[in-house]
Amino acid sequence: MANYFNFIPYGRQSISQEDIDAVIEVLRSDWITQGPAIERFEQAVANYCGAKYAVAVSNATTALHIACLAVDLGQGDILWTSPNTFVASANCGLYCGAKVDFVDINPNTYNLSVDELERKLTAAEKQSCLPKVLIPVHFAGQSCEMEHIAALSQRYGFKIIEDASHAIGGSYQGQHIGSCQFSDMVVFSFHAVKIITTGEGGMVLTNQEELYQRLIRLRSHGITRNPDLIQGESHGSWYYQQLELGFNYRMTDIQAALGASQMQRLNEFVERRQLIAQRYNHLLQDLPLILPWQHPDSESSWHLYVIRLKLDKINKTHRQIFEELRSAGIGMNLHYIPVHTQPYYQKLGFQLGDFPQVEQYYEKAITIPLYYGLNEESQDKVVVSLRESLI
Repeated sequence: MANYFNFIPYGRQSISQEDIDAVIEVLRSDWITQGPAIERFEQAVANYCGAKYAVAVSNATTALHIACLAVDLGQGDILWTSPNTFVASANCGLYCGAKVDFVDINPNTYNLSVDELERKLTAAEKQSCLPKVLIPVHFAGQSCEMEHIAALSQRYGFKIIEDASHAIGGSYQGQHIGSCQFSDMVVFSFHAVKIITTGEGGMVLTNQEELYQRLIRLRSHGITRNPDLIQGESHGSWYYQQLELGFNYRMTDIQAALGASQMQRLNEFVERRQLIAQRYNHLLQDLPLILPWQHPDSESSWHLYVIRLKLDKINKTHRQIFEELRSAGIGMNLHYIPVHTQPYYQKLGFQLGDFPQVEQYYEKAITIPLYYGLNEESQDKVVVSLRESLI
């Protein structure tokens, strides 16, 4: 294994002195758990994205869970999502007692295929097994074709929860991802390798007040202090009621202070990532690779830069190339192992061959380093190491 100090990770956070000062300020304040920093962070994200409401939570998995619960996904219902995602995008349906199925990907964008979605919806309608919820995943920071998906939701009656864990700072048809223009809710992740970070954290955005009120209850034990929702007469200013079964999915003020500070650099982060991606496009164009393709309606935030190997032109296997680059100190990764191939999902009845496009993608895909602090010297090392391995 390469020396740790010379290792180039596939992703890394960027923490400024201003971020550190923001966290210290909260630590010295009267509030470190549920205080004003959370609302400031929520408002900053909602304002940036153009959404009415935002609910900060402990991570994107909990965000997906309460988003599903907010639209009453449950026993007897069906959730569809992309198989090219982290397992959380599907698991959230299972948490609610629903069944889960997948829609194969577009081989160009690696996002959920709208053509395959339409075909599958037509078949499901005939069999009376339409989904209640669709979770399109904006893979690597590029939006799915949301206008088309929204039109299908109007026709077939499913709710849309955008999994935009990769995509804060990106845009679709000129609007920031997160506006909820074509969906009921949007979920963001603030894990350390994402565009901005709170260490761990997530958020749900919506334009619907009813969903917002439900989300804020679900993240905190199903409890409300809202006098308009209290059943019967209040016992006093201390009084609260549990209206439903909720969870402790709250974010802390410490995390929110970091997130609000990071939001001030979001455009800078995305612009830098776009420049790095453009430079990769130039430096890698002559290699036996398929480089990322961008839909003209979308402007990616470039959470990931994924290449696909033209294995018919390379005298090595996918695994050999991956391991050689790792040994050279390049933090390669692979996003993602198709969810339906996981042993747990195989036990639910999914099989190899069910979604051929994503399986073909997985056999050739590699994620190479891309993060705000990746300098040209390190990027050149990635390119040289890749070139040496491929040629």
